[in-house]
Amino acid sequence: MRNGNDENLVGSFPFVPRQERAVKKKDALLQSGRYLFITKGYENTTAKEIAAHAGVATGTFYRYFSDKRQLFMYLVKDKLANLLPPEPEWEAGDPEQLLFSLLENYQQRLYEVKLDKVVVELLPKDPDLAETLKEAKRNMHNRICNGLKRAQEKGHVWKDLDPSAIAWSVLVLLENAAKDDSGQSIDFRQLARLIGRMVFPPEVIKRLQSEQQAKSE
Repeated sequence: MRNGNDENLVGSFPFVPRQERAVKKKDALLQSGRYLFITKGYENTTAKEIAAHAGVATGTFYRYFSDKRQLFMYLVKDKLANLLPPEPEWEAGDPEQLLFSLLENYQQRLYEVKLDKVVVELLPKDPDLAETLKEAKRNMHNRICNGLKRAQEKGHVWKDLDPSAIAWSVLVLLENAAKDDSGQSIDFRQLARLIGRMVFPPEVIKRLQSEQQAKSE
């Protein structure tokens, strides 16, 4: 796959269950695969182990999935939106508070999905997955950039900065903020303030904050 169509990540299933019993078996395999991928990693998990954990025969696994990659890609495709960083809204109110809420929500989404580290493990070995995520990030960059351009036209964003460069910088910060592996607690409030000051002149932030406060009173 090189067209970024995430449907091609999964491919055609050997068998699509219709009856309730068969659907439950497939769901059990998906749940077991997700658990083992998270706890053991992608490379250390086998189709045989997934089947055993789900309480079915290995042959049953291959009745529903071509291999463990297809099962994993099904899980990723279903949760792709939750693995991507959030898209800020630049003119919806207090920018620092909005960014802070976005960062907290993103961290919570990653915690609930818990597949982000497995995706990172697989990316160097799976060009299809890598291209799909790259295209998703390019599309998100374009949306962030267009939002910044609209805000810049209204005089809200620094006039001497390139919206495209700002968009990439914001995207990188948002993407990596909730994935810190150092064990240190991330101060999302401070990070939101940093991004806000990178994008907006101080007088604009104060005005937007005052407008937001007036609306809430």
